Amino acid sequence: MFEKISIKTNDRVEFVDITSKIQNAVKKTGVDSGLVMIHIPHTTAAVTINENADPDVAADIKKEVNKIIPFDDNYAHLEGNSAAHIKSSLFGVDQTVIIKNKKLLLGTWQGIYFCEFDGPRSRNVYLKIIEG
Repeated sequence: MFEKISIKTNDRVEFVDITSKIQNAVKKTGVDSGLVMIHIPHTTAAVTINENADPDVAADIKKEVNKIIPFDDNYAHLEGNSAAHIKSSLFGVDQTVIIKNKKLLLGTWQGIYFCEFDGPRSRNVYLKIIEG
C-alpha cells in the first residue's frame, strides 16, 4: 500500500514531527503487522528518528547541524543551497519502522521527523506500507 503525506515548511531549516501523520496512514490501511518504509523524494530534505518529548532536542540538533555545515562556506554549487544538499546526504532520505498491533513500533521517546534544510517549501513524504 502506498500513501503520500504533504508537508508545508515555514523555515529554512526545520524539524517537523510527522509521527502522527504516519501513524494515521498506517491505521487507514488496516495493516496489523508489517513495515512502513518512509522515503523523502527531495535532495535538500531528509527524515530522522529522535526524541519528540522535549522540543529542545530538535532545536539543539538544528543548531549544531547549522554550526557544522554553515549556509555560506564558499561552496561551488551556484544555486546557493549546497549546505542543504550536504545535510540531506548526512541525515538520509529513508527510514523503516516496524508495525505491530496497528501501531508504529517506536521507543517511548521516539518520533519521526521530516527535516527541512532548504525551506520554506511544499514537500512530500512517501510511505510504502507492507503487511507481513
